[in-house]
Amino acid sequence: MADSIMSKAATMEIPINSNGDTGTLTEDDSLEQVRETPLLPLKADLQQVMVSGPNLNETSIVSGGYGGPAGGIIPTSSIKGSSNNNSGNSTEEVSRGVAVEKLDSVKKWGINTYKCTKQMFSERFGRGSRTVDLELEAQIDVLRETKNKYEIILRLATALTSHFLSMVQTQQALGDTFTELSQKSPELQDEFGYNAETQKLLCKNGEALLSAINFFVSSVDTLVNKTMEDTLMTVKLYENTRLEFDAYRSDLEELSLGHRDAAAMVRIEMAQHDYQIHRDKYERLRSDVMIKLKFLEENKVKVMHKQLLLFHNAISAYFAGNQEQLEQTLIQFNVKLKPPGSDKPSWLEEQ
Repeated sequence: MADSIMSKAATMEIPINSNGDTGTLTEDDSLEQVRETPLLPLKADLQQVMVSGPNLNETSIVSGGYGGPAGGIIPTSSIKGSSNNNSGNSTEEVSRGVAVEKLDSVKKWGINTYKCTKQMFSERFGRGSRTVDLELEAQIDVLRETKNKYEIILRLATALTSHFLSMVQTQQALGDTFTELSQKSPELQDEFGYNAETQKLLCKNGEALLSAINFFVSSVDTLVNKTMEDTLMTVKLYENTRLEFDAYRSDLEELSLGHRDAAAMVRIEMAQHDYQIHRDKYERLRSDVMIKLKFLEENKVKVMHKQLLLFHNAISAYFAGNQEQLEQTLIQFNVKLKPPGSDKPSWLEEQ
């Protein structure tokens, strides 16, 4: 009878944990670990789910036959050494920490997206309130309208450059043809020579005007597509932050109007904390937008004052046939004379 009891005791299942030691792992603990690591790789998932079952890498080898004495059990961890276990445990802990961090990040993103989407639809259908800064929003609307107008100027000035370049190239080709004919037609040598000189002079003045217009186009393009666009990107961040702020504000207001038990007070306290974080972020971006709008307005006036004066003086001097005034205009505004079709950057782009 005693031998029978000892045989049964020797063949009973010995639970083995992830460290290779005998022990027990409750069902609640194993389920909690599974819930906390949904993003681990497939191999880690299988190890975590089956942590309470036999592990082929860490199980025990029975030296005797079935029903042999318990002293014949040899752990395989003693064969492989303890270094493998330590490295495996550290890797598993790092993977679990990364997975928990990612899960927490995804959870926060999902909650934030839900709240913002809810707030957006509430505002769109007139059921929710939104924070409004009338003065700032008026300035933002003016900026968007100004950018649209300047884009039209930029598009027309670019078209003028293209058309005028074609005319200058035609004048240059015509002057070369007149020069060639003046050498081959002795009876019309003077007439062809006069026209050749006139076309070459017009081509030279056209190149000077073309350089001035290209400088104007480059400066306006920098103002519109870099300076204004940078400010509008900050405005977009501000508008998204405003939506988040109103979403958490509405959530706090709803919780404050509800029943206040112990659990509700905890939720209200957490909502108050989130509300304060988004309020500080909203105020900070609002201040950034106001500062950028101020500097943008000052920069716009300074740049356009110079560029409009350059454009006017160059156009007037060219069509008045005043070559000296045209050259002085280029010198005054530090515009480098470039031949037609040159792809070198303008003076403003080199700064």
